[in-house]
Amino acid sequence: MSSKSTSVVVRPKRQLTIPSKVCEQLGIGPGDVLELVVEGSVLKATPRKRIALDALSEIRETFERYGVTEEEMLKEARRSRQEIARGRGGKQG
Repeated sequence: MSSKSTSVVVRPKRQLTIPSKVCEQLGIGPGDVLELVVEGSVLKATPRKRIALDALSEIRETFERYGVTEEEMLKEARRSRQEIARGRGGKQG
């Protein structure tokens, strides 16, 4: 992603408008949550869904590195959900 500088104005209620081109570039829209991090005098805003997708990618890479297939992950996830449902007195799905 290329770096470009964009200026925004902080409004009286400490609100700001993110330009539509920036939103499109980041894949964010109304209702999305941004995580704000202050590093020295720099404010970083990262879409939470980007953080989650990056984490998911890391998890997938780790499973691939250890030879665990996506099918095995899904099978284990189903088994875990069934155990949780049984523990809550629910029915298997």
